[in-house]
Amino acid sequence: MGTEADRKLLRHLLDSAVERVRPANCLAGFLPEPPKGRTVVVGGGKAGGAMVEAFEAAWPGPVEGLVVTRYGYAKPASRIRLVEAAHPVPDEAGLNATRQMLELVRGLGEDDLVICLLSGGGSALLTCPAEGITLADKQAVTRGLLRSGAPIQDMNAVRRRLSAIKGGGLARAAWPAPVVTLAISDVVGDDPLVIASGPTVDDPAGPEAARELLRHWKVKPPEAVAALLEQAAADHGPMPATDYRLIARPRDALDVAAEIGRAEGLEVIDLGDALEGEARDVAARHADLARRVQREPGDKLILSGGELTVTVTGEGGMGGPNREYALALAIALGGAGGITAIAADTDGVDGIGEAAGALVDPGTWMRARAAGVDLGAMLAANDSHNAFERLGDLVATGPTFTNVNDFRAIIVRSGHERFHAP
Repeated sequence: MGTEADRKLLRHLLDSAVERVRPANCLAGFLPEPPKGRTVVVGGGKAGGAMVEAFEAAWPGPVEGLVVTRYGYAKPASRIRLVEAAHPVPDEAGLNATRQMLELVRGLGEDDLVICLLSGGGSALLTCPAEGITLADKQAVTRGLLRSGAPIQDMNAVRRRLSAIKGGGLARAAWPAPVVTLAISDVVGDDPLVIASGPTVDDPAGPEAARELLRHWKVKPPEAVAALLEQAAADHGPMPATDYRLIARPRDALDVAAEIGRAEGLEVIDLGDALEGEARDVAARHADLARRVQREPGDKLILSGGELTVTVTGEGGMGGPNREYALALAIALGGAGGITAIAADTDGVDGIGEAAGALVDPGTWMRARAAGVDLGAMLAANDSHNAFERLGDLVATGPTFTNVNDFRAIIVRSGHERFHAP
């Protein structure tokens, strides 16, 4: 197959993976039995609108509630109120919606049921500062962690300690009503405490863990946050009965891609759904792997998921982990023939700039040279978005209304002559 055919196949893999984890295709099979009393639906995330739409279509009884999603991600809803708010830095709309959500679940009884719909982005969208700090304090900490390159697990561990809803706060507010959580995982390891910072999961860690993470990532917190984290862990009250159900995971997306790849005659090399690290470093390792397996007989498909990070050192650049990975991969491959790759965020937005990711093929180096694009300089400036925009190789999906984090695929065709850019 030629380069253009491989580019189309890679886009098909991405689109098929995303389709598998859309709420409309996975939520209905995980619904609990309706309760004797009221059903109250709450929650948040980038998939919130699509989860509400799928829930309303499948739920057999009366329902009420409030769910918050990212601006531009709402879907039609008739019984559950949808509110749009900011991501990744929280805003007043998210704050007000979260406060209303907590009030909505207070006062329920044992015969009632709270259903919490969670997906990636819920940590920023479900925001209610702990007593003693303000939204501006939380925004400052979030910006600092984003710029530091901290992984989502560390960001969420800090945000749980600064919140009245995270780390089980929502479930405690609903007590004694039972809580069922339906979640789409966007985190490495599918840890319920990390997904949207665990609003229905008790957090055993104390404030000292958050203090250490801020020190590690060299984030200086506002004075009110520092004071809060110096206090001893508080007893927040009883937790109700909880049932946590993962309706879609990063693994599901990779499995779909692997199935399609095998049907296309490719040998699948699955690196797993839990990769972490600096995007450019992971890209260098994957380029080495691709060149190594290219010397073996048979065509290959290298798949990986997880969540990569970018430590910003340049000024004025735009991009995200997937585009930075793709840019670093292009540089490391040096125009190698027979190797084509895609890297994208399954929610449709990779960092800064409206793109999901980027494509790399054997002609990337030559197109860059013709367009006067210095790939190395663009990488040094953390400006992967503008690099691929100038090359016409951005991957744009628009909002996908789901999120299982990074999706990366590399097609390696054996028996090709390899060109290496000087």
